[in-house]
Amino acid sequence: MPAAPGPRRSPNPGPGRAVVVLKSLLQAILALAILVAAVLGMRHFVLTKPEVPRRPAQEQTYAVETAAVRLASHTPSIRLYGEVTAGRQVDLRSLVAGEIVAVNPELKAGGTVRKGDDLVAINRFDYEGAVREARANLLEARAQKIEIEGRVALYRDNLRRAGEQLAFAERDLERAEQLQQTGSVTERALDERRLLVSQRRQAEEQARNTLAVEEAGIEQQAAVIQRLQWRLELAERNLTNTVLRAPFDAIVRTEAAQAGRLVNVNDVVASLYARNELDVRFTLSDNQYGRLIAQSGTLVARPVDVSWVLGSQTIDYRAVVDRVGADVARTRGGVDVIATVVVEDGAVPLRPGAFVEVTIPDRTYPATARLPETALYDEGHVFVVTEGRMTRRNVRVEAFDQGYVLVSGELSDGDVVVTTRIAGGGEGVKVRSLTDAAQPAERTQGQGGGNGQ
Repeated sequence: MPAAPGPRRSPNPGPGRAVVVLKSLLQAILALAILVAAVLGMRHFVLTKPEVPRRPAQEQTYAVETAAVRLASHTPSIRLYGEVTAGRQVDLRSLVAGEIVAVNPELKAGGTVRKGDDLVAINRFDYEGAVREARANLLEARAQKIEIEGRVALYRDNLRRAGEQLAFAERDLERAEQLQQTGSVTERALDERRLLVSQRRQAEEQARNTLAVEEAGIEQQAAVIQRLQWRLELAERNLTNTVLRAPFDAIVRTEAAQAGRLVNVNDVVASLYARNELDVRFTLSDNQYGRLIAQSGTLVARPVDVSWVLGSQTIDYRAVVDRVGADVARTRGGVDVIATVVVEDGAVPLRPGAFVEVTIPDRTYPATARLPETALYDEGHVFVVTEGRMTRRNVRVEAFDQGYVLVSGELSDGDVVVTTRIAGGGEGVKVRSLTDAAQPAERTQGQGGGNGQ
């Protein structure tokens, strides 16, 4: 058998391996030399860099809007919304029954009628006949009264003559009684004279009774005449009521009248409301109502401005507070106020149901400044410009008024207030005004349209 092979020897590295190691070492040294040279060169450039002159730091100046303070009495406005209602309205009802024979062409929804215009005419035939009959009955009754008065005059004459005859008979009886004592007159003749006196007295009583009956007939006939006079007036009134007329200048809201229609008494033929008598109802909060009452004691006769927006057009009206609601409107959280609108001749008429904007003057705040709301900072202070810098002044807010605020406090006439809100603004900040400092922030006293909360 062949002999087993012995352990294998590694080859001799020889000079090739030493060359590789040397080459790697040289590369590392070269990289380190390049890095050192770069650092030294950078340092050289930094150290030999020329000095650049620096600009000194400057303080920032803010460009702001400003307004001059003017202390005065200011009356802001309370702006609310209300609804137009009819100040006077009526349901026009038929006062007599019959057939409608004529209708005014303007008697239609939205139509305009004037006071006294004939609106509806009802057939007059039956009512004209009733007037004639009542007038004839009255004339007949008056004639009967004249007849009775004639009889009364006759019976008065009869009574007077009967009285005279009775007086003659009584005097004749007295003479007969005197003569009977002397025996000149018999007893029978005396009895005849007594009988004659009795007959004359009876005739007088009968004439007096007849006269009383006839005089009572005059009174009775006078009562009949009064009754017939009333019937004539009623018939004439019914005849007049066959024509329904407009009670005032009005707008027709609804109508139910057509020629040929039979109407009964009290049937509604039209509904009207006064054209120039319109109210605006709006609600003041308890706070607003309390302020106004505390100042003047009443709201009645207080002026109110009303604006009605029709598309792109706004129509303005004047109004005056007429009355205040009797109860607190709990559902609306305040007090109802009713103002009467003054509609000028030729103006666009308002319509009931329209929603309008109402402006009523609030209470007056004396010795206050009116500034834009942007001048007010959260902690109740403003900044005035003093020698080009902002200086803090504490104020108290009295009221808001359409983007403006009424304040009182540490302000004087002529102070220039910063009205631009600056994020970094504060005490001592340098500012430059963009507006004329002499221009006040206030508009004319009493103007404005804030909500006056």
